Amino acid sequence: MGTFFSKGKFRKSNLLTIISLFVLILAGGVVRSSGSGMGCPDWPKCFGGYIPPTDLAQLPKDYQKEYVAERVAKNQKFAQTLDVFGFSDLADRIRKDKSILVPEDFNVTKAWTEYINRLIGMFTGFFLFFTFIFSFAYARYNLMIPILSFVNLLLVYFQAWLGSIVVSSNLVAWIVTVHMMVALAILAICIGTYYLAKVYDKNRLAINPLVYIVTLLVLALSVIQIVFGTEVREKIDSVSTHLAGGYREDWVAGAGNIFIEHRSMAIFVLIGNVVLYALIRRNFGRHSVQQQLMSFTFLIIMLQIVTGILLSYLSLPPYAQTAHIVLASLMFGAQFYLLLNLHKSVSLRGASK
Repeated sequence: MGTFFSKGKFRKSNLLTIISLFVLILAGGVVRSSGSGMGCPDWPKCFGGYIPPTDLAQLPKDYQKEYVAERVAKNQKFAQTLDVFGFSDLADRIRKDKSILVPEDFNVTKAWTEYINRLIGMFTGFFLFFTFIFSFAYARYNLMIPILSFVNLLLVYFQAWLGSIVVSSNLVAWIVTVHMMVALAILAICIGTYYLAKVYDKNRLAINPLVYIVTLLVLALSVIQIVFGTEVREKIDSVSTHLAGGYREDWVAGAGNIFIEHRSMAIFVLIGNVVLYALIRRNFGRHSVQQQLMSFTFLIIMLQIVTGILLSYLSLPPYAQTAHIVLASLMFGAQFYLLLNLHKSVSLRGASK
């Protein structure tokens, strides 16, 4: 039993989970940029099966009418839940949304794109489950590791339910944003437990508190920027729908003020990271993990700027959209791991000498 609940298995499983989460964000970006979010009109199945059809002849009889009815019923339940928590206005908008009454046409490419995204999500869920099981190897040393791993299981369940609402509500903007924030929370907890597992037998020595404060501010700016980016995408989706998918060169202009705010925030993110890099260089060695993380973050920021320019001036090419969201999540992950590593560690055995 002791061999089964080993620290090595937990660290490997946790690391695989982190990697799979980034792959899942990549897959989600492909789904969003290709407009495949409604490729499977039902959930968790796809057109009534666990494997998507490849031909119209394989579709269930009267599938459009059936799935519209299911979505309406699910939206009514979701609206009732929103009423309970005081979001009556949003609940009314969902009840009155006529777009969910429009049946989705079958598109084999979009169906399989969404299906692959769901498969990756399923495997990520399995990795999270085994991470939780193996986390009991640390129960005697740091109880926070199994507790946080269990919290992540609950978040994944909530994320799966939210995914079904995203499908049934025709990608309602507010829900899509929450979906992204929950994904970042799951990623942050995974990174946190991985870090705790690495330093459980070490004594952490605090450093200049100014570095913590600046790192927290920079991380907060990154999260705000991601939220702005999600809202930009939501606005562009609205413009795209209004223009029936045409006039792609006008989509960015149609985003309005939120796009300008997103672009302006990028300047503050860059300035904040420059200040943070100066502080990191002053407090940590050249080959330290902290400086390596900052160098990686700057590489990501430069690539973000490149993809941002491509999005602005090349009419939102799908590949740039996908790269932009994946790079944003990588930057968040690197900055969060940097925050956790803002200390100097020595082993407890060495510290006691």
